Amino acid sequence: MADAPQAPPDPTGEQRKADAAAHRRFIADEIAGLVGAGWTEIPREARAADREQLTADAMAEGARFIWAPQLPRDEAGGRRGHIDLLVLTGTGYVPILVVRHKVSDPGQGAQTSPLSSPWPDTRQPDPRRRVRPQPRDVLRLAHTYRLLVAAGRAADGPAIAGVIGLDGDAVVWHDLEAPTWPGGRTALAEYDARFADRLAVATTAATGGEALAQPSRIVECRSCPWWPVCGVELERARDVSLVVRGEEAATLRAAGVRTVDDLAVVDPEDESLPQTGMPMADAVGLAKAWLADLTVVRRVPRIDVPRAEVEVDVDMESFGDSGAYLWGVLLTGADVGERQGYHAFATWEPLPTDDEARSFAGFWEWLMTMRLRARARGLSFRAYCYNELAENRWLLASAKRFAGKPGIPTTEQVQAFITSDAWFDLFGSVRDNFLCSRGKGLKTIAPAAGFRWRDAEASGENSMRWYRDAVGMDGRRPDDDQRVRLLEYNEDDVRATHALRGWMSSPSVYDVPYVGDL
Repeated sequence: MADAPQAPPDPTGEQRKADAAAHRRFIADEIAGLVGAGWTEIPREARAADREQLTADAMAEGARFIWAPQLPRDEAGGRRGHIDLLVLTGTGYVPILVVRHKVSDPGQGAQTSPLSSPWPDTRQPDPRRRVRPQPRDVLRLAHTYRLLVAAGRAADGPAIAGVIGLDGDAVVWHDLEAPTWPGGRTALAEYDARFADRLAVATTAATGGEALAQPSRIVECRSCPWWPVCGVELERARDVSLVVRGEEAATLRAAGVRTVDDLAVVDPEDESLPQTGMPMADAVGLAKAWLADLTVVRRVPRIDVPRAEVEVDVDMESFGDSGAYLWGVLLTGADVGERQGYHAFATWEPLPTDDEARSFAGFWEWLMTMRLRARARGLSFRAYCYNELAENRWLLASAKRFAGKPGIPTTEQVQAFITSDAWFDLFGSVRDNFLCSRGKGLKTIAPAAGFRWRDAEASGENSMRWYRDAVGMDGRRPDDDQRVRLLEYNEDDVRATHALRGWMSSPSVYDVPYVGDL
């Protein structure tokens, strides 16, 4: 496959890699400053063979901390790999992974150590954290542990390994021999089974045998450089994963439903078929829509969307887990003494910042004022968003983080609002009323209502890159043009939900075929 076409690098993915590298560098400097002597770094830019030798030399010399090691190859096991940090115990080395995502949640029970003493024997039950399951992280640690064992450098005793996450203030430890995986399996047992499977696939491919693995579409395919290869093969085979993904596709294949054509003629009432994550009638409807090259079909004969005399469309922009920097609203409907159209409440100080409290308080006060004015005039009121998970998360998180600051609501006030009839998730309405063969994202469904974004590159992932430029992250000068771009993007998002709702309430929606007629 060396000459096979690949998708170009995803700019957002490249940015995530750069952010992760910067986070690792920050953590390395932090730990090196805390622990003092005994810190050894392996240059990442060196050739792999040289890095292996430098790592082997450092371990032989008993270096207390080895940053960016390339582990000696396990030729017998068919393994190679690297990790962020090795720490020396009394009997050998323990691996620590550094990642730029959350590895714990509020709670209790996680075993943690401070960065100043990142050894497993200093770990204690943490009263403030519980482990957040991150299978990829644990499998990487298991891989490194096997490499250390093969090199004769693993610490004696239980297979313990650590992770430092986005918060960067503690090591969260994992026992790789604890029965923490489904079915009571250990992380090492899960890793060994998966590695043996992949080794068999690779060995068969290298020796020209019949392929042991076939492509199947999953969520990550959309950002994979090999999608041009797999996508063509899946289209040619008309594979069922083009309609249902992941485990659902595997379940259907095991039952003999291998293609979209097979699925389209399945009897949804056939009780002999295995159950998937979605109703079988919907899976069959999606297959029919795909065969008819329809992005959207009606799931129900009649569509009803709750409307109000005063309507507000809401869309929030956040930057990863750092905060929500922009709340955009679109006011339409009856007059409530406020300019109709788009309003934005933003902070352009790099997140995280206390100025976020000001912009959030301004948004909340404006929204509640519109609601009160509508009520005072005897008018019905409703605010709309698209996929409330994101908005609800930051509504509640902002109220909690900035509790007590001017204009900030209590979490109880926020909870009362988001559970009321005044807050409506249009995504749920789309899910209930339509089958979408190409996905239910706003960028996919709104064009069916005739809406187009002004920016040809409009996407949530691209907005992350624009935000970095807009606020001048990494020491750069803030870019006012990118701020305008983000405001226009946010305005188009709220106008898209407004257009989608209007379309769903109009006779035009019945131009979309009903799945029962396909």
